[in-house]
Amino acid sequence: MGTALVYHEDMTATRLLWDDPECEIERPERLTAALDRLRQRGLEQRCLRLSAREASEEELGLVHSPEYVSLVRETQVLGKEELQALSGQFDAIYFHPSTFHCARLAAGAGLQLVDAVLTGAVQNGLALVRPPGHHSQRAAANGFCVFNNVAIAAAHAKQKHGLHRILVVDWDVHHGQGIQYLFEDDPSVLYFSWHRYEHGRFWPFLRESDADAVGRGQGLGFTVNLPWNQVGMGNADYVAAFLHLLLPLAFEFDPELVLVSAGFDSAIGDPEGQMQATPECFAHLTQLLQVLAGGRVCAVLEGGYHLESLAESVCMTVQTLLGDPAPPLSGPMVPCQSALESIQSARAAQAPHWKSLQQQDVTAVPMSPSSHSPEGRPPPLLPGGPVCKAAASALSSLLDQPCLCPAPSVRTAVALTTPDITSVLPPDVIQQEASALREETEAWARPHESLAREEALTALGKLLYLLDGMLDGQVNSGIAATPASAAAATLDVAVRRGLSHGAQRLLCVALGQLDRPPDLAHDGRSLWLNIRGKEAAALSMFHVSTPLPVMTGGFLSCVLGLVLPLAYGFQPDLVLVALGPGHGLQGPHAALLAAMLRGLAGGRVLALLEEDSTPQLAGILARVLNGEAPPSLGPSSVASPEDVQALMYLRGQLEPQWKMLQCHPHLVA
Repeated sequence: MGTALVYHEDMTATRLLWDDPECEIERPERLTAALDRLRQRGLEQRCLRLSAREASEEELGLVHSPEYVSLVRETQVLGKEELQALSGQFDAIYFHPSTFHCARLAAGAGLQLVDAVLTGAVQNGLALVRPPGHHSQRAAANGFCVFNNVAIAAAHAKQKHGLHRILVVDWDVHHGQGIQYLFEDDPSVLYFSWHRYEHGRFWPFLRESDADAVGRGQGLGFTVNLPWNQVGMGNADYVAAFLHLLLPLAFEFDPELVLVSAGFDSAIGDPEGQMQATPECFAHLTQLLQVLAGGRVCAVLEGGYHLESLAESVCMTVQTLLGDPAPPLSGPMVPCQSALESIQSARAAQAPHWKSLQQQDVTAVPMSPSSHSPEGRPPPLLPGGPVCKAAASALSSLLDQPCLCPAPSVRTAVALTTPDITSVLPPDVIQQEASALREETEAWARPHESLAREEALTALGKLLYLLDGMLDGQVNSGIAATPASAAAATLDVAVRRGLSHGAQRLLCVALGQLDRPPDLAHDGRSLWLNIRGKEAAALSMFHVSTPLPVMTGGFLSCVLGLVLPLAYGFQPDLVLVALGPGHGLQGPHAALLAAMLRGLAGGRVLALLEEDSTPQLAGILARVLNGEAPPSLGPSSVASPEDVQALMYLRGQLEPQWKMLQCHPHLVA
């Protein structure tokens, strides 16, 4: 249905009128830099452009007091000295004669976006706004924020659209205490925030920003705080937080809408955050959120004060909302010990309130001395310091690239013989009729008796042609079919062809009776994960087998707790998903698996189906590989004890080699 971009040039009007080193970073160029980069990349043109409207005072009153709204309204007629005096009554705030108009536009942009998504006009979108909102409270401006844009949008979605479950994800580097205060006793809003905390020594210096602040009253367990106690958190830390904390709770919550307080001061180069997550990480975070709520994701800009990093991160977010595959992540995927301590502390605080965590070992782990001791921390990212210089160098190198994710000419192609397949495919998915050369196909088929039959040979030729198009960069993702009797042999050929024709690391997720070929090289270039194996077994670091979980909760735990951590740790440049004989996977579950694996390898995913698979299965896989959201699985059931035992066994076996599996820090004596 498309992606909305909501903006109004009037939001650049408010600016600081006096000297204030604390507030000077919140400036109009934040919006213009982001919008200019969207235009340079051709992304604005691909969106449905909406001009922001002002929120009414009644709409502001959904979360703010009438007295506070009146106070902000009166700033329109104040002089410079009066504005400065009023600003001094709040923490890190400046007012301008245009503040009331700009802040109403910022709140109204969020409302417009929510209305557009919930009425089906678009699938998702971004509101590019200032001033930001997530620190603003019922009767107080705070931290550059005047009206709480995301909180107003959430209250509006409940009141006007009758929603009962809204997920708010705040990835700004500062704690959005304003949103927390407004919804801390409300079980209809699940609020997740990660933020620089440093044991309470970072702004806003609040005890209630720590992990043990989990809400109150009926809202117990619906506030999730993940405090970062060190600077320098990177891609692996952010992805680990999503896989091991946010997403298990989000699937159990089953939201109808996802709102993102999209602050990009948590990205590399930002002077406020001093973190090291690269812009493409926000593409991955966005893609992981798009599997929730039927893809209804509304992102609203919060912070972000390094103009280049902000602009690039905004582009990555919009690109992903548009359905483009996320670029591969850079750097080793190994979470740091401080991040693991914080994640485990938050999991332990939330475990009493969430069944998905109660089944796992979430005992709180004491903080290691290094995270309490300033001497034991990495050097702070001070301007001109060695770590800051390294981050600036990495950012400069990143931004020198003309485009982080060049789009293939074809996003998704299918090589299927299923009757009536056209009726279930999206209109822009290409049906491939061509095949590899006959002699070449026969040469690949020769070692396999099951590929000697004409129908198997024909299917193999189509697969090889499709795979070559993916490896050459002409096609991003694809679906191919094979006779059930030739499924194992066809998968074997696909793996070998991929590794010999350009793929450096190949992930194979095989469901059903598809064993790893015994003569496949054990050179670390392929990771074979068999789901629906006879038993849970880590046959090697690169060969893992697990039974197919029988309950939805077990399946989600397997994907979030095993498949994706292994995949992100391996960082493949080609993913094969094979649904073989007896795979036992229902369409929505297969779609979710494919959608989440699409975050890997720049979206280069090839799905292999049996020829007698239903057109509906092929259609749903084509849609998610083409960038659409998978259907909701509904409320998550708990995993069976057998599934939990298998998952815990495999994690224990594999954690020493695959660090993304870790939820627990390993304390050093």
